[in-house]
Amino acid sequence: MWMNRALRPHVSRHPLTKLSKRYASSSSRPSDAPLRLAVVGSGPAGFYTAYRVMNKVPNVKVDMYEALPVPFGLVRHGVAPDHPEVKNCQDKFDEIASSENFTFIGNMSIGHPGHSAEHGTVELQTLMRHYDSVLFACGASEDKKLGIPGESTLSGIYSARGFVGWYNGLPDFASLEPDLTRGDEAVIIGQGNVALDVARMLLEDIDVLRKTDITEHALALLAESRIKRVHVVGRRGPMQAAFTIKEVRELMKLRDVAFHPINRALIPDDPKALPRATRRLMEVILKGTPDKALGSTSKTWSLDNCLSPKHFLGHENSPANVASTAFDVTKLADPYDPQSRVEPTGETAILPSDIVFRSVGYRSVALPGFDQVGIQFDEQRGIVSNDGLGRVTRLVSDENAQDVASRQMPGLYCAGWLKRGPTGVIASTMSDAFTTGDAIADDWLSGKDFLKSASPSASDGWEGVRRELGARAGRVVTWDQWRLIDAAEKARGRANGKEREKFTNTSDMLAVL
Repeated sequence: MWMNRALRPHVSRHPLTKLSKRYASSSSRPSDAPLRLAVVGSGPAGFYTAYRVMNKVPNVKVDMYEALPVPFGLVRHGVAPDHPEVKNCQDKFDEIASSENFTFIGNMSIGHPGHSAEHGTVELQTLMRHYDSVLFACGASEDKKLGIPGESTLSGIYSARGFVGWYNGLPDFASLEPDLTRGDEAVIIGQGNVALDVARMLLEDIDVLRKTDITEHALALLAESRIKRVHVVGRRGPMQAAFTIKEVRELMKLRDVAFHPINRALIPDDPKALPRATRRLMEVILKGTPDKALGSTSKTWSLDNCLSPKHFLGHENSPANVASTAFDVTKLADPYDPQSRVEPTGETAILPSDIVFRSVGYRSVALPGFDQVGIQFDEQRGIVSNDGLGRVTRLVSDENAQDVASRQMPGLYCAGWLKRGPTGVIASTMSDAFTTGDAIADDWLSGKDFLKSASPSASDGWEGVRRELGARAGRVVTWDQWRLIDAAEKARGRANGKEREKFTNTSDMLAVL
């Protein structure tokens, strides 16, 4: 492929002949050698990929690395507390982890500094020396920002990711302390399922939440909440929104909560002509809450459409606190087209905002060490460069920097949000993980090149990593030890009449052991 120099993307300058030095030729692999696979991240993407590989490769050893002492990623810390059925996949993950060919290495980060003195850290280059393959499945650890005035300077503005992590007991957000007592109006910017989860937590009867695994600290603050009116704001209309029917229906069914009617012009006159899934969703929105008239309930919510956030405004008497949000009013070129473009109208609308939640998406970040080993990370999309099937790739050039080509990085793979971006639910993550698992298995069984170990013991996995780290390995949490933490949380929950009471800091988790 020939490119004009001005249009050529940033590429690695390593000559193609040097790329092979880090990798092992398939001809040097003993026929009975096990595939040693390191999985970075213990969420659904990591577990489902490991499961697929373990079912397709006869001789495989999987070591799963997790920064926290506890597993399951967003299943534990992202799924809404009142959706326990979604967490049933944890039973399957426990079955996978119970295999003699699987090792869980909790409380161990890849490249990142530890969260405590007992936390372990391993460099990516060290990991690659001891495995045939490394799978990156560590999800999205940041959230997207709006980039508008007041967002970073006014208090009372929170990320939905932080709020969800707070009520789900994620240690990173244990000290969030959102102030839910400033007033009665909340604005949630974004119209995806996470935004509707946040709205439901703000509007749900506190006695219903008491029976879930929401943290006691979050329950205490939600019980004091003064919020009565929730705006779920989107730049486009309901036909373009990312939420699904389950989340909308749940909000409609909340006790003592009414829905403000939608702008009827944004939905076709005859929804029956729409595709089935879209038709059903529009029918739920149009029906609203006919059994709960506005003015007859203590709380209400609305879908506020065609509003693009422009500026957060401080309170006149408390200038450091958010008081309202200014929006540019937009219009849709075709309100009924799911892909309709947005056009400005020149008008401005202002919504009272005693508290604001930003819910415009999650964002993956590059792991420390990616640059050193040549892994290219797309900062704009928040993904590792890959072939769409999970094989990590990178653009390389010849010595004259003229020809540019995409090359697979042998032995390196990705799955989940780090592979395709932060979209989809657990079911789609499973399908995506199976695709990556198939790629790993097919490459191994067909004799393709994988990672090359620098030591004669070639690919000795966690045992080799632990020997190299020595005291720097910290206090590793095994799967059996996770089960002790799990049992302790369930015992704490029974004392409060609920399924579990999560530990919200790693010190308390480790103290169980």
